[in-house]
Order: sequence, then structure tokens, then C-alpha cells
Amino acid sequence: MSTELPESPVSPSTGPPFTTSRRTFIATTTLAGGAVVAGGLLAGPDALGDESAAQPPHGRVSVTVNGVRHTVTVDNRTSLLDLLREHLDLTGSKKGCNAGACGACTVLVDGRRVNSCLTLAVRLDGAQVTTIEGLADGEDLHALQQAFIDQDAFQCGFCTPGQIMSGVGCIKEGHTGSADEIREWMSGNICRCGCYTRIVRAVDHAARGK
Repeated sequence: MSTELPESPVSPSTGPPFTTSRRTFIATTTLAGGAVVAGGLLAGPDALGDESAAQPPHGRVSVTVNGVRHTVTVDNRTSLLDLLREHLDLTGSKKGCNAGACGACTVLVDGRRVNSCLTLAVRLDGAQVTTIEGLADGEDLHALQQAFIDQDAFQCGFCTPGQIMSGVGCIKEGHTGSADEIREWMSGNICRCGCYTRIVRAVDHAARGK
């Protein structure tokens, strides 16, 4: 019995000599920035030397921080926190959650406390910003800074700048009528060391001038 298989009646492909698999096509298209014409790849703007096409939009902002005027050009996505830390070298305001949930980045903008990690720098043109570095008057500490020391209202100290700035805002807003009121209006600031009782006491003492 013959074991030879019959020849296939299907003739060899007579298509073009160059074919591209689906996987190769997707990979090369992605690398080229998605431009494909007639089976060939068109280079993206970076490959042609047009670097400006890949740059994000920038804006110019003038802001007064701790009494000093600064005019800078920043990426429009830059937060106030990153402006302070990365452009102005004011690292007292801490980057904790970077989502507005812990209060470590609290500063005052035109006298009102804000989470600087959620505040776009380009929206603050002409604003007055106060950070933890701007509270003291020379060698004389702010009353709340001194109260935090007197009441031992911190342990690791990471949240302390935000706690103090929030406390200053709380006092200015007049929300210091009782310990419960202080706790309520300081609830946006998290202390992972659990110093809440002493923090409330420090805010109360500073508010009453004790």
C-alpha cells in the first residue's frame, strides 16, 4: 500500500512578496505613533525633530509666597505643592497622599487654608500664599508653633506643618469655641501618630493666647 499523500490541489500564494502579520503590524504601528500609509510607516513628530509638538502646555504665574514675589513658568498641570517644593525649594509643606485626604500639604492662600496638592499653580496668579516657613517672625515663633512645642503635639513631625497651617486657618475662621469644634474643623488633617488630643489642646491654647 502506498503511503504517499496526494498533492494539494491548492496552488501556492501569488500575493505580494512582503506580508505583515497582525502582531508585527500592531507593534510597529505603536512604535511609529500610529501613522501607517500603504503598508509603510510615517515617522511621528519627535522623529522629525518637532519637539514642540510633544511638549505639554505651559503657563506663566506670579505669586507671592511668604511675602516674596515669584514669577515662574510651569507646566499647566503643576500643583501648588510641586511649585513650592520643586520650583521654590520650600519643602516644609509635605506630600503625603497627594490626593487631598491627609492634609499634610495644607497652606494658606489669601488667608484661607487649601490642600496645595489639589490646587493648580496656574490658577493662583496674583495670590498671596503662606507656608509653614512664613509663619515665624524672624526668631520669634508663631503662637501656634510655640503651642505645639509646649503641648508636645507631635511625634514623627511629618504631618506637623500641615497641622499647624490648618490650625492657623481654623483660628482665623473662628472655629475654636470648644474642643469638639476644633476637632471638627481640623478633621481633614490626619496624624498617623495619634496626637489628636494634644493638637486640639495646642490650637485651643494658641486661640486663647495662653
